[in-house]
Amino acid sequence: MRHRLALTALALATAVTAGMAAPATAAAPDPVRQGLETLVHDDHAPGALASVRDGSGHVRSYTTGVGDRDTQAKVPRDGQVRIGSVTKTFTAVVVLQLVGEGRIGLDDTVEKHLPGLVRGKDIDGNNITVRQLLQHTSGLPDYEQDVTGDILERRYISPRDALDIALKHTALFEPGEKDKWGYSSTNYLLAGLIVERVTGRPFAEEVHRRVIQKTGLRHTYFPAPGETVIRERHPQGYRQEPGAGPRNVTAIDPSASWAAGAMVSTNSDLNTFFSALLGGRLLNQPELDAMRTTVQMRENDPDHNAGLGIITMPLPCADAQGRKRVAWAHSGTIPGYGTWSAATDDGRAASATMTLEISTNQAVEHLQKTVASALCR
Repeated sequence: MRHRLALTALALATAVTAGMAAPATAAAPDPVRQGLETLVHDDHAPGALASVRDGSGHVRSYTTGVGDRDTQAKVPRDGQVRIGSVTKTFTAVVVLQLVGEGRIGLDDTVEKHLPGLVRGKDIDGNNITVRQLLQHTSGLPDYEQDVTGDILERRYISPRDALDIALKHTALFEPGEKDKWGYSSTNYLLAGLIVERVTGRPFAEEVHRRVIQKTGLRHTYFPAPGETVIRERHPQGYRQEPGAGPRNVTAIDPSASWAAGAMVSTNSDLNTFFSALLGGRLLNQPELDAMRTTVQMRENDPDHNAGLGIITMPLPCADAQGRKRVAWAHSGTIPGYGTWSAATDDGRAASATMTLEISTNQAVEHLQKTVASALCR
């Protein structure tokens, strides 16, 4: 579940401004394939895979490395992977659909929907809004480091249990404090609980009905309670253990991640999802505009901003008018896998996954550059 968006934010600027591979020509290698090979050779991922969707909807898939270190089996083309915090974009869409239906207000307090639930050290649900949850401006502390062992040992943790763990920590800052931004999966636990309270239905069912079915995603799902295996063909996922080789952690219980990072998908399904989202097929225009209204993630870095469940990702290429191009993205890390997904307003989309939990800024940079190179072709 450890998304490491704080680590990701530190790497964003260098990732997109560093020298990019040139577009593929008869004399030059494919930059996407180059990027995947870098993830394997430099970042020591056993395997890597990607899918690229151009503006006309044509799809190209890539793989490199091995899908299983023990058997040396190939990485399955467009195999299923755990997408970690890319789940947050799905969650934000569900919340914003309910906003469009008038059932949730972005400026509603958490207390309105979950009375008495959010109390802690300098924490009060009366002072936190739904918008702040989705934009990581609530100041709520994270719980990720506290539950990694539970995830690896396949222990079930309910959303309420995960929330209790988070609320043992002190607030990061006051909700909505000027120029403050702090990534926390706790925000999305609460978003999921609000969805359940408002709809009266399990969160996973709402994601399936409102997003997966509506978008026609055939290989995307929210794991059932206690489900530890990946359902369809997939590469094995690994975690680098200190002083040892990579550990196979494919079979885990992602329950602690829940609405913040439990989903499974494929790179091509993620491209379909992001293209549908930016194309206005999942949200009405007011809610899509709200999603794309951003705050700055870091001081002195105006190019990287956080919307509601998505972030801006400047690209190292220009459009036909010479203007800097921007993609909308999210990334995710969970034991076994690291994924980056992004799309542009003109219908292009790209997603890439490494089969090793991300643990360095370098790996973040390489993963993002792989996606950026695909969107700039």
